[in-house]
Amino acid sequence: MIGEGTLALDPLVVGVIVAMALVTALTKVGGLWVLRRIEVSERLEAGLSVLPGAIVIAILGPELAAGGPAEWSAAGVVLLVMWRTESILLSLCSGVGAVVLFRAIV
Repeated sequence: MIGEGTLALDPLVVGVIVAMALVTALTKVGGLWVLRRIEVSERLEAGLSVLPGAIVIAILGPELAAGGPAEWSAAGVVLLVMWRTESILLSLCSGVGAVVLFRAIV
């Protein structure tokens, strides 16, 4: 490991993080490259516009279904923040903070 104490970096972990960042960037560039070469129909555009929300639901849905009062309360916070601000990023950040807080309380 590189470094000393609690801030030691494992080269394998750093390599995995760099590889994931590279794959993420290549996926985005590849997607943009493909979209430039095909005609995007209204139906495809509508599907692509809801994709980020569908991914978030697919990741967080099982966690919420298996969760307890802390997770359901945090989901309520997310809904309230989303309803008031219409900001996905602010809603998700509020939800993360809320679940941490509610888990500490419960």
